[in-house]
Amino acid sequence: MNTSESMASNPLLPSDVAVLRVAEQLYESVAKLPIISPHGHVDPQVLATNQPFANPAQLFIYFDHYVTRLLHAQGFSLAQLGKGAAANLHQDETLAREAWQILCNNWHLLAGTASGYWLTRELETLFGISQTPSQENAQELYRIIDGQLKEPRMLPQALFASFNIEFLATTDEPIDDLRWHQQLAADPNFAGRVVPTFRPDRYLDPRAANWAENVESLISVAGLTGTTYSNYIAALENRRAYFVVNGAVSADHGVEEPYTVDMSQDRASELFAQAISGSILATDAREFAGHMLLESARMSCQDGLVMTVHAGVLRNHSSQTLANFGPDTGHDIPTTAEFTRNLRPLLEKFGNHPNLHLILFSLDETTWNREVAPLAGFYRSVFIGAPWWFLDSPDSAMRFREKVTEIAGFYRGSGFIDDTRAFLSIPVRHDMARRVDCSYLARLVVQSRLTLEQAQQIAADLVVAVPKKAFKL
Repeated sequence: MNTSESMASNPLLPSDVAVLRVAEQLYESVAKLPIISPHGHVDPQVLATNQPFANPAQLFIYFDHYVTRLLHAQGFSLAQLGKGAAANLHQDETLAREAWQILCNNWHLLAGTASGYWLTRELETLFGISQTPSQENAQELYRIIDGQLKEPRMLPQALFASFNIEFLATTDEPIDDLRWHQQLAADPNFAGRVVPTFRPDRYLDPRAANWAENVESLISVAGLTGTTYSNYIAALENRRAYFVVNGAVSADHGVEEPYTVDMSQDRASELFAQAISGSILATDAREFAGHMLLESARMSCQDGLVMTVHAGVLRNHSSQTLANFGPDTGHDIPTTAEFTRNLRPLLEKFGNHPNLHLILFSLDETTWNREVAPLAGFYRSVFIGAPWWFLDSPDSAMRFREKVTEIAGFYRGSGFIDDTRAFLSIPVRHDMARRVDCSYLARLVVQSRLTLEQAQQIAADLVVAVPKKAFKL
């Protein structure tokens, strides 16, 4: 194989010939390792019911906010893309074909984006399609993909096995009965491990929509009576225990700022009562939310759930879109984040607790080497979360690796996190991360900063051992 052929068959690997040869060796050694996916948003019902995916539009548009947001920015309504109560992309064949045509007509909008790379690789590896989608071939591609979706190999559980997924975590409401996880765990024909993740944001921050009602539901589901602060804390602990019994390994916190406060129980109880009555001041609501993030760390020290904090995002930026289409529809926007001072109360109290694993994810990449890596380089409880969401792309992943490694090394991270609702994109996302890490390691080998044997061990550890350690698997 000549150099040009090697480069063409190994996307994302470096162009420098010496580095490329080493990167190819490293990638070959990790390409077939199992996928560890400890944070994502795949619906467990999809796997439990194991029904065929409805159509190409459901797969490539509905579940992928990267795609819908770019098309929306181009002037297409989210309703045209299957979002909203009036749209049913899963059952409306006409709407599905129209949405697919919109995507193919505007395929050029994805050029240079992570989505463009992922979707192209999915079409190639799963459906054998090498053509670039376009206005002219849109319906023919729809027909080809739709036909293959009816094959047994494309059922969700068959794909789970073929993707070589060893571990998959979903994201779940604290009041969820987790019946789909229980069904999967009891299925003798399903050999995978799929676990829930405790996601309590709507119950911890009084500024969340319908917070008082959410808290009352939480207390009720926990089997307690009376909306008091003590029952509130007991209900959170009760539901966390329920999740642990059902296989959960982590609790996830999506916050705009990772603000923490060490507050007395009397003061917390006072602010809780004010929040329930709707009389709490905005400044006090922030204080209470900060107290509850610290309380969540205390609970993790007790029950062992890994605490992941995803910070630096202003959710539901468009009020009109939120009202018409609900949350998680593409208008969560990154913002600045600050960890060092905001997390100090939590870290003063629990930063070196042997039972706490606190994984910090930041959409503000200026914090990677300024705050997150230095914190993980000292506190035994702190781990560095991988680039996520807007930053889980080849270039961002390389910037991340360059920024954090020289400060904290390779072994204080979370491993790659796909953070996706788009089930079919999981293997190509993990493959991207492996290629980027192998490219980085190859450069260190060529520069005589690592031996090839060291690089091979690190490459394998980044895929399996590192995420298993961070998430206590």
